Amino acid sequence: MSLQIDESVLKNVVADVLRKLQTQGAAPTIAKKDDDCGCSCNGACANGDYGVFKTASDAAAAAKEAQKKLRKLGIEGRDKVVKIIKATCAEKSVEWGQLEFDETKIGRLEHKIAKLQGIPNLPGVEWLSPRGMSGDHGITMEENTPFGVVGAITPVTHSIPTLSCNIVSMVAAGNTVVFNAHPKGARCAVVAIREFNKRIKSAIGIENIATIIETPTLDSFNELCSTPDVNLLCVTGGPGVVDAAMKSGKRAICAGPGNPPVVVDETAMLAKAARDIIFGAAFDNNLLCIGEKQVFVLDKVYSQFLSELKTAGAVGINGNQLDRLTKIAFTTDGNGGGCSHPVLNRDLVGADATKLAEIAGASAPTGTEILFAETDANHLFVIEEQMMPMLPIIRVKNIEEAIELAKISEHGYKHSSMIHSLNVVNMGLMARALDSTLFVKNGACVAGLGTGGEGYSSFSIATTTGEGITTPDTFTRRRRCVLVDSLQMY
Repeated sequence: MSLQIDESVLKNVVADVLRKLQTQGAAPTIAKKDDDCGCSCNGACANGDYGVFKTASDAAAAAKEAQKKLRKLGIEGRDKVVKIIKATCAEKSVEWGQLEFDETKIGRLEHKIAKLQGIPNLPGVEWLSPRGMSGDHGITMEENTPFGVVGAITPVTHSIPTLSCNIVSMVAAGNTVVFNAHPKGARCAVVAIREFNKRIKSAIGIENIATIIETPTLDSFNELCSTPDVNLLCVTGGPGVVDAAMKSGKRAICAGPGNPPVVVDETAMLAKAARDIIFGAAFDNNLLCIGEKQVFVLDKVYSQFLSELKTAGAVGINGNQLDRLTKIAFTTDGNGGGCSHPVLNRDLVGADATKLAEIAGASAPTGTEILFAETDANHLFVIEEQMMPMLPIIRVKNIEEAIELAKISEHGYKHSSMIHSLNVVNMGLMARALDSTLFVKNGACVAGLGTGGEGYSSFSIATTTGEGITTPDTFTRRRRCVLVDSLQMY
């Protein structure tokens, strides 16, 4: 997810979108027909036209045949596909951002667009490099080879961006891919797959390098996991789908849930910390799995940090207002045994901060990016991955308490964490305690994925299975070829 953007660029993106919508009319929306996929194909999708199939088995079989053809084209062929995906995302970013926003109704339009504009920065075939060894006993070459067909599960939070990112990495590795998209983001995903297939077929004569199930269901997911034509699974989603994939019997690369904490100690540059936290947590209304979800602040700088949050544009709500919001944002669901657990109100996931303020009975100016409230460490907004632009702020006595409570709130997901500090000892203490896949020091969460920080990125961060930020290398097998002793050429 190497967006390579900052706040000023985002504002320019928004202005450009508004100008285009005013001069050209509203961006096209996805048709909602009952007899087709909604992409103006007049039912052709039912026949597997341009990568869209009725069943997982058909989609996987077509992708398997496409992978055989792709292998014959070698790395040069893969590179052509990757470049087509990147160029299409850049070209269609405004249109597809609007399509996804209209369908999912979560997040912020300008950030949907920005995510698609970041796809061209992802690693491609150049990421793969063989390793050679030569000595008295011969020559050995280790190289990356594809798995074959990857079955991919994508989330509603980043439907087209995750799909596009996965194609770049998986095809660069030599695989083809079948998608079972989240049902609430499937129609825009179908549009993207059809467009990709049209362009790829025109360029290299191969169709179905990326396929998708027209109407994704739990049954299609199970079918995708069980079909022998799928060699590898890649899941980007919540704990339920991750658990199911890992029990499928297939190798699974799983990007599971996160609940990233932030620690602010007494040495932090407080004004910068406030701006960074707002920028990361408010991005796409806190839909990012890496996004700042709860902030632990040392007592010595607690009041000053709250003041800096307000100066940076965050709007605070009081205890009564927080209670009203919490009652709507979470409910309890009995399990039949007399116990209950909190359930997130999905209608508020990715909602605007102004909507949350209205529910809380607070006042927030138009354009407010994020709310904040003082809470204890056991509040639902702290312990649940709530994906809303509302930051709970927790006062702590010292760095030890901050790190311990941060670790508890992260639930051992080992996903992402942040610290704002100039004390390297404190940085080290938190790094070792949380052992998270992404650990950002003195920056917004997105710095961990190349936006404001160095490095590459991906929308699939395999925390559960340990691969980390996925790249083309993630989706390859390692093969060793050995030429022995006297067969060397001197």
